[in-house]
Amino acid sequence: METPLITIGVIIALALFAVLIPVAFHTFQRYRNKRVLKCPETDELAEVDIDAPRAAFYSALGKQLLKVRNCTLWPKKKGCDEECI
Repeated sequence: METPLITIGVIIALALFAVLIPVAFHTFQRYRNKRVLKCPETDELAEVDIDAPRAAFYSALGKQLLKVRNCTLWPKKKGCDEECI
């Protein structure tokens, strides 16, 4: 009785990984490079580094969570609303 349950569990786990890993990888690749964006608060151009590992993790869970890791306007504007992303 245990063998069929283990087999079913392994099949389900492999199916989940076959979907979750490509989604997370795609999101990581998309956000791993720095971007030049216009700051909505100051109207200045800023180089923004998005936390790609966090974005990839949450995308695998079906959520979109983007956080700024670093910005060229910081430390002066650190703690902003991060509306640029």
